[in-house]
Amino acid sequence: MKIVNVTHGSFYAIGAYAAASLTAAWLARGYPPMLSYVVLVVAAIVVAAPFAVFIERAILRYLYVRDEVVILLVTYALFLILEDVVKLIWGVNPYYIAQPYALLGSFQVAGMAYPTYNLVLVAAAIFFGGGLAWLLHGTRAGKLLLAVIHDPEVSRAMGVNVGRYYLATFALGSVLAALAGAFTAPTVSVVPGLGVEVIVLSFAVVVIGGLGSLPGAALGAIIVGVVRSLSVHYLPQVELFVIYFVMAAVLALRPRGLFSLAEPRKI
Repeated sequence: MKIVNVTHGSFYAIGAYAAASLTAAWLARGYPPMLSYVVLVVAAIVVAAPFAVFIERAILRYLYVRDEVVILLVTYALFLILEDVVKLIWGVNPYYIAQPYALLGSFQVAGMAYPTYNLVLVAAAIFFGGGLAWLLHGTRAGKLLLAVIHDPEVSRAMGVNVGRYYLATFALGSVLAALAGAFTAPTVSVVPGLGVEVIVLSFAVVVIGGLGSLPGAALGAIIVGVVRSLSVHYLPQVELFVIYFVMAAVLALRPRGLFSLAEPRKI
């Protein structure tokens, strides 16, 4: 959508908190533990979707014609507001839901144990990434969306409901961010500020991959994940710095990222 959406960090946190609190309540009542995975997904969608619709309809719909920097500042302001909304709803105490993480057990590789839940995270990332690519490039709605993003004026003149596409796109992106938080919640302590770290990493991923490129985002995520893991294992004192070093190195060679899209020009 040509929006650097900082509120994705907040939706990530909202998804994690919703999943952690509702799944903990589900398990505390003695309901089947295997259904807790369904609760994770449903909780994130049900809680995050209304926030996304409200933000897009009440605020962002009036800003699409403005400069991208203005929208960036607005989404950053919304990020700060939503951080306090999360504290207002869920408080400042940490939430733990280790049961879904431990329920699937672990497997052995070269004498080392790895949680099976980590494979679920990898499978979920591939599934949603592939589904998003198919939606954008393999369906009529996705191709119309690309047309709307590149030239909303012509799309509107051809009878496309541009406002509806913007709403659906923003809501889908926000729900996906919330689902990411929900899937991650069993592996971490859900605490205030959870969205800050992920938005910094996401920013690095987008800058490395190229703004607006789905393959670039996928490759950028792999680069950031591998480099960060290697730094934690071999040189933990430079963990925070190494991500920015990689980002700076990529920008020095490719100022618009590895898979930057061609910049359209109106003549």
